[in-house]
Amino acid sequence: MSRFGRAGKMDSLAGFRKEPSGSSVPDGLLKAARTSGHLNLSGRGLTEVPQGVYRLNRDSPDEAQQDVSFGRADRWWDQTDLTKLLLSSNQLTRLSDDIRLLPGLATLDLHDNQLKCLPSALGELQALQHLRLSHNQLTSLPVEMWNLKNLVSLSLQQNLLENVPEHLGQLSHLTELDLSNNRLKELPSGLGHLTGLQNLHLSHNQLSRLPDSLVRLKSVKVMDCSSNQLSDLPPHLSEMLAMEQLNLRHNKLSSLPKLPALVLKDLYVGNNHIEQLETEQLACLTAISVLELRDNKIKKLPAEIGSLSTLTRLDLTNNDVDALPASLCLLPNLKVLCLEGNPLRGIRRDLLAKGTNELLKYLRGRLKEEPEAADGHTAVTLPSQATVNVHNIQTLKLLLYSGKQVADIPDEQFDAAANKNVTAVDFSKNELTAIPSRLLELQSSVSDINLAFNRLSCCSLDVCLLQQLTRIDFRNNQLSDLPQEMRNLRKLCSITLKYNRFKSFPEVLYQIVSLETVLLGNNQVNEVNPSRLMKLVHLSTLDLSNNDLLKIPPELGLCSSLRHLSLEGNPFRTPKAAVVAKGTEAVLEYLRSRIPA
Repeated sequence: MSRFGRAGKMDSLAGFRKEPSGSSVPDGLLKAARTSGHLNLSGRGLTEVPQGVYRLNRDSPDEAQQDVSFGRADRWWDQTDLTKLLLSSNQLTRLSDDIRLLPGLATLDLHDNQLKCLPSALGELQALQHLRLSHNQLTSLPVEMWNLKNLVSLSLQQNLLENVPEHLGQLSHLTELDLSNNRLKELPSGLGHLTGLQNLHLSHNQLSRLPDSLVRLKSVKVMDCSSNQLSDLPPHLSEMLAMEQLNLRHNKLSSLPKLPALVLKDLYVGNNHIEQLETEQLACLTAISVLELRDNKIKKLPAEIGSLSTLTRLDLTNNDVDALPASLCLLPNLKVLCLEGNPLRGIRRDLLAKGTNELLKYLRGRLKEEPEAADGHTAVTLPSQATVNVHNIQTLKLLLYSGKQVADIPDEQFDAAANKNVTAVDFSKNELTAIPSRLLELQSSVSDINLAFNRLSCCSLDVCLLQQLTRIDFRNNQLSDLPQEMRNLRKLCSITLKYNRFKSFPEVLYQIVSLETVLLGNNQVNEVNPSRLMKLVHLSTLDLSNNDLLKIPPELGLCSSLRHLSLEGNPFRTPKAAVVAKGTEAVLEYLRSRIPA
C-alpha cells in the first residue's frame, strides 16, 4: 500500500488534540463521571488527588475547546455536578483545599488512607451527607467541619482522636456516628443535641463514663459501647425508648444497669464483673431476644428469668452458676442455651454437648421429678449433697469436684469412682498446680476432662496415657507448651487452651489428626503454619482471637474443612476488619484470592 493510501486512514484531527496528561486516572473515568456524577478511584495507589478530579466541573473537556464534531454521548454541556467521590484504600496523606471546587458532593469516601489532617475547605461542602474518614491517622478535626449541617452519616472509626469538640452537636441531621477504635477518654455533652441519631458506635476507646446528655438521644436504635472502661451508665439510660440493640461487652460493670425495655431485643454484657442479676431488671426486658451474659461472675439465676417469653438465645458461658431455675426450661422460644464453663451440678458434660433441645428436655424431666423447695423456688440440683456425690458417679458417670478452691483433689473422690466407668471429670475452678496422678485410674473409661480455671503451668505426661480422651478443657491456666506425647491421643476431638501463655501454636496439635475444635484465643500466639493445619482434615473450629498474629498467611484459606475461624483482636493489617466482620467464609475466600498464582 502506498504512503498516500496509509494517509487516508490517519486521524485527521490528531493535530488539534492535546497529548494525554499522564494522570493515573484514565480519561474515560473522568468523562463518564461528568455524565453520571459518580467517580470511583478506590484502590488505585494514589498519593494525591489528581487536579483533574477537583476541576472536573470547572474545566470543559478537551473536545469542547477544539473546533471539532462529536457524538451525542460526548456533549460536554450535558455534564452533571459530581455528587459521589470514592477515594478509599489509597495512600493519600493530605487533601487539598481545592476540594471546595466540588460543592455538589453528597458522598465523600476517604476511608483506609494515611490522612493526618483535613483542610478547612471541607466545611464548604454544604451538600455533603455521607463522610467516611475511618482507618486514617487523624488526631484532630477542623472546626469548619461542624458546619456540615446536612451530614447524615459520619464515620471516624480507627483514627487517633483523643477528644471530640462540643461543636459535634451542631450536626443536627446526623443519624449515624462511628467513633470506635480511637483514644477517646470522654465524650462532649453536645452529643445530646444529635436528637435524630439512630446508630452510635463508641467501641474500643478509653471511656470511663458516658455523658448524662446521652439520654436525650430518644431515636437511637443501636448503641455499641463495648471494649471501654465503663463501671456504670447514666441513671436515665432507660429513657432511650427506641433502643433495640445495646452492646456493653468488655467493660467493668459490676451489675446489670437499668435498661430501656420497650423494644430492646439484643443485649450484650459479656466480659464484665457482674455477680448478680437483679429480678427487677430482668423482669422489665419484655422484648428481649438475645441476652449475652458470658464471662462474668454470676452465681445464681433468678426464677424470674422464666418470664422472658421472647428470649431465643441465652449465653451464660464461663460464669459461676451451679444450679438452674426450673422456670428456665419453660421458655417457649428459647433455641440456644450456652452453659459451658459453669460448675453445674447434676448435668453431664456430654448432655450439654447434645444441644439446647436435649438439655431443655432433660430439665423438664427433672422439673417433674423434684418437689418444690421450701422457699418456693425450684432449682435443678443433685438429690445428694454428700461430700462424695454418689449420684453423679453412679448415674451420670461424672466425677465432679469443682469450685472448691483446693490445691489437691481428696482421695475419697477417686476411691468412690473406682470401677464405676466414669466418663467425665470436672475439677475446674480450683487451685491445682499439677494434674492429679490418680486420673490414670480412670484411663479405661474417661473421655472428658475439665481442668479449667486452675494454676497449671505444665501438662503432665499422665494425660497422654488417657487413650479414650475426646475432650480436654485447659482454659484459664498458665500453660505455655504441651508434651509431644499428646500425639498418642488418637480420639481427641476438642481442646480448649484459651487464656493461657502460649507464644506459638502448640507443635503437637499439628500431629493430632482427629482434632475438630482448637480454641486458642487470648494467648500470645504470633504465627500459625497453614500447610500443617491443612493436614488436620477434620478441623472445623479454630479460635485464634486476641493473640499476637502480625500476619495471616493466605494459604490458611486452603484449610477447606474450617467452618468457624476467629481472628479478631490480632494486630495484623490484612485482611481488613471489615472482611473479618463478614465471617469465616468471607475471610477464607479473601485469603485464597491473595495466594500468588
